[in-house]
Amino acid sequence: MKRCSLGIWLIFLGFIFGPILAWGAQPASLAGHWAGTIDIPGMKLAIDLDFTQNQDGSWKGDISIPAQKAVDLPLANISVEGRLVSFEIIGVPGKPTFKGEISQDGQVISGEFTQSGRTFPFTLKRTVSPAKKAKQSLEALPQVVEKGLKGLKVPGVALAVVKGQEVIFARGFGWRDVDKKLPMTPDTLLAIGSATKAFTTFTLGTLVDEGRVEWEKPVRFYIPWFRLYDTFATLHLTPRDLVTHRSGLPRHDLVWYNNHSASREEFVRRLAYLQPSADLRTKFQYNNLMFLTAGYLIEVLTGQTWEEAVRERVLKPLEMTRTNFSVLDSQKDSDFAQPYRQAKGKIKKIPFRIITNMGPAGSINSSVNEMTHWLMVHLNGGKYKGKTIIKPQTLQDMHLAHMPTGTTPSIPEITPADYGLGWFIDTYRGHQRVHHGGNIDGFSAMVWLMPQDGLGFVALANKSGTALPELIIRHAADLILGLAPRDWVGQAIERKTKGEKEQEKAEKKKQSRRQPGTRPAHKLEEYAGLYHHPGYGDLKVFLKEGQLYFKFNGIVTPLEHWHYETFNALRAEDPTFVDMKLTFRTNVDGLVAAVEAPFEPTIEPIVFTKKPAQQFFEPEFLKKFVGRYKLLEQVVTVSLKGNRLTVATPGQPEYELVPVLGGEFALKQVKTIHVKFILDKAGQVTGVAFIQPNGIFEAKKIK
Repeated sequence: MKRCSLGIWLIFLGFIFGPILAWGAQPASLAGHWAGTIDIPGMKLAIDLDFTQNQDGSWKGDISIPAQKAVDLPLANISVEGRLVSFEIIGVPGKPTFKGEISQDGQVISGEFTQSGRTFPFTLKRTVSPAKKAKQSLEALPQVVEKGLKGLKVPGVALAVVKGQEVIFARGFGWRDVDKKLPMTPDTLLAIGSATKAFTTFTLGTLVDEGRVEWEKPVRFYIPWFRLYDTFATLHLTPRDLVTHRSGLPRHDLVWYNNHSASREEFVRRLAYLQPSADLRTKFQYNNLMFLTAGYLIEVLTGQTWEEAVRERVLKPLEMTRTNFSVLDSQKDSDFAQPYRQAKGKIKKIPFRIITNMGPAGSINSSVNEMTHWLMVHLNGGKYKGKTIIKPQTLQDMHLAHMPTGTTPSIPEITPADYGLGWFIDTYRGHQRVHHGGNIDGFSAMVWLMPQDGLGFVALANKSGTALPELIIRHAADLILGLAPRDWVGQAIERKTKGEKEQEKAEKKKQSRRQPGTRPAHKLEEYAGLYHHPGYGDLKVFLKEGQLYFKFNGIVTPLEHWHYETFNALRAEDPTFVDMKLTFRTNVDGLVAAVEAPFEPTIEPIVFTKKPAQQFFEPEFLKKFVGRYKLLEQVVTVSLKGNRLTVATPGQPEYELVPVLGGEFALKQVKTIHVKFILDKAGQVTGVAFIQPNGIFEAKKIK
């Protein structure tokens, strides 16, 4: 057998250790937590050990080696004779062994570590366990949280902290239901929003482990019909691109927001009509629809729904039994939080926003107690309670930077962020941080991992867009790591107060952008109709009691004339579109033909084209136009085929008539020629007009 190299030595050191001897101490003196080093040439390898004595007098223990990311490895053959102690971990070549002696005062163990015939000195000192020390450091944290609830006007928040594999803090603050005075608890269910994305990438990662998908193989290999607006991106976009926000598409969130009718497959098919704002892999642009596509890919690969796959591959192994995928399910539980937002300085309860069909991007609801299991699997190299849920190298890949965000941090304590696979990656006050927030109507979330420090945090609040979860985690991290204190919450309260005053000033100035003395170019009823965009779907404009409204994805918003052909969205029960400007377009015939809306601010406004009345697509209505018409000396024949009319003239091909605005039809093959049927006062068809650039030619119907 070849002698182990130093590199292999270090690997062995990370996984196995053997007997220790100590002289003259009572057996009980071994119990507790010990920390120290093995003096390997060129370095001191840090180790942590825990020993407890069973009722039968035998011992059990574990050892962790942070440099090797080895956590709580079990010890075997633990022996205590006087002050001589020994222990080992079996199963690794070289029989690594500790032998040492406990000092007279019982505070130090020193001795020799041996593996494969090579011996190194080691020293251990009795100390408070990291988990216990971290727990003690958080004694003042509740005061900070209460200050944040009051100063930032947040109904309630729940926080949990994990050190290693131990939950050292889990508590709710404030109210989960303000009206009923129901307290927030660590078991209260709240929406985690976009922190869901890491569950989607984790599930994909388990499929990578099984060889069922590759991060770098084009999505079209798995979904042959998949198509984007850009041909190059269509051919080359990979699963890794889907989950790193580098597809080239901006958010386009209003495609899915409040849309309860479209299926996941339909959303994926709509991507072909959504304009990009950058080339593939050239720019970080946060995109929920790409994560929806990743979830749909999971469905294609597994034959299960995304929910079924996540539950089977993540939630069940992690014992997250109450965690669910819909706010409708949360409301069936005995302990769930109501959603709130701030309006004009006051906290207002709002309806739950159902985003089930966009689940892979953000629909999970959980409690901080169950989310600690999620933290543990990430801090323990993909293992939970000794069982491997995902391969450690796959998990590590998720925590690595794959795409720079290009953002500049607002404070020097945090480095510019990169994006991993469903996680943001940066450094917080010199410590590696892997994290992701979540925001959906009425809820805000933050999940932090500090892998090198063995720390995990999760904070969930029941208020839209509040920074409190992030801020209290910063406080908790500072306390545990012994960093110089910063009044994160106090500073945020001060900024919020100033920001609200500036917002009031800004709102007063918005009227300055309005051109006075103008009026619409058309009667209000002429703007009414159904408008369509192949990516965004339908937008309906209607007139009610003399006022225009528009309806999109089920959200009804009143409109006021702003200036010229632009209308302003007023505040409604659902304020999504408040102050958004819609501009109508008139076609060459003087008809209202389209409306443009700034639904995606990073590109030109989205143009919705007005659709002809639905009756022009219905055979029962169209059959009255069928017949023969005399044009000069020729007979023109109009026929009905399915739900489309055709027109035929002797010596010419048959043309299909396509409904257009104004009750007219266009020749599908020659769009500059329109056809309009002539009706008498009784609604009977008496003729047809052929509208051409050089004139209008009329033909009478032959009876």
